[in-house]
Amino acid sequence: MTETLFPGVLSRRARSAELSPIAAAGARAARLAAEGRSIIVLTSGEPDFDTPAPIKDAASAALDQGQTKYTPTAGTAALRRAVADGYRQRHGLDVDASNVIISNGGKQVIYLALNATLDDGDEVIVSAPYWPTFPDAVRINGGVPVIVGTRAEDGFKLTPQALRDAITPRTKWLILNSPGNPTGAVYTADELRALADVLRGAPHVLVLWDEMYEEIWFGQPPAHWLRAAPDLAGRTLVVNGVSKAYAMTGWRIGWGTGPQALIHALEAVQSQVSSGPSSLGQAAALAALQGAADGFVETARKAYARRAERVVNGLGAVPGVQVHAPQGSFFAWIGVAGLIGAARPDGRRIEDDGDVVDWLLESEGVAVVHGAAYGLSPYLRLSFAASDANIDVALERIGRAVAALSLREALEAAA
Repeated sequence: MTETLFPGVLSRRARSAELSPIAAAGARAARLAAEGRSIIVLTSGEPDFDTPAPIKDAASAALDQGQTKYTPTAGTAALRRAVADGYRQRHGLDVDASNVIISNGGKQVIYLALNATLDDGDEVIVSAPYWPTFPDAVRINGGVPVIVGTRAEDGFKLTPQALRDAITPRTKWLILNSPGNPTGAVYTADELRALADVLRGAPHVLVLWDEMYEEIWFGQPPAHWLRAAPDLAGRTLVVNGVSKAYAMTGWRIGWGTGPQALIHALEAVQSQVSSGPSSLGQAAALAALQGAADGFVETARKAYARRAERVVNGLGAVPGVQVHAPQGSFFAWIGVAGLIGAARPDGRRIEDDGDVVDWLLESEGVAVVHGAAYGLSPYLRLSFAASDANIDVALERIGRAVAALSLREALEAAA
């Protein structure tokens, strides 16, 4: 059935939102796979591991025990306590269960926070490259995303001067993400302290600290915002969850920790949006935080570290491609300026990173996401949350796809 909505039926906020570019890229790859093409999909921020069996067993036990009713809107008391305990144990932070809200994934926590605090025209500072949800969630809640570009020379991290220049009287939030999606960048404690110095001169600015990839790091554990700037806890919302660390994306359990007044506001909004998170998902998350899958997080982290090294080494010798080694998360941020201007075998010119993505998919069946989706071009995001075998094949295919291009003009232009 085909229907056309009459003009004006969709709100300005709804019209400002777009389908996730990651989902769109994955859907395109799935269509080609359904046609019989051999496609390796490296688009999704989703662990390839299964949820550990003890965590699944905990959900099954909760089901058998009849834990199928509504839970408190802010989450079960046991899970809120477990989240608070984790922050005290890992980071020495003074977090109480009353400072915690459990929600349907970290993405909903972000939506609730912006919905509860933004008035039309309020500004939110987002550094690029960014996770596309950040600016879209701002727009759909009536705010104005203020996009601040970053540079490779700075590790794709926000600098104090850039932050200072972006703050206005209308600024409501600064969003920080470490380890970062899509770049894998990790802020150092000194870098966080320098940003905090700027914010101390702007007491009207709240901080949303997205640490969803906290457990996926290579080298040293990431510095924590509230360890670097404990005096800013009263205006900080920390967002995390079990999706990435415990391979539980489909369970949809995330949380926010922050000052009680803000958490109560999020709870009020959540009561009208979803009533609360899944009872069975919370039981599974509680088991995860209480150590039901001891060893899984470390095993997964080592696998991601191995895969990150594979990607960096495998693409390091490909002409026209620059790989920025990730320090965390499971994404590689790949510069493709050296491919712009190259000619495909059919004579078509590579004009931008979207054309590079198209060529990789069409010629060799490798699906990645173009940098424009994250606010910075010409780059690609490649997810290495995939098996070692698939990554090795994908790297070979990318090498062949680039080798098939006529690069002379592109490399001369880049030089």
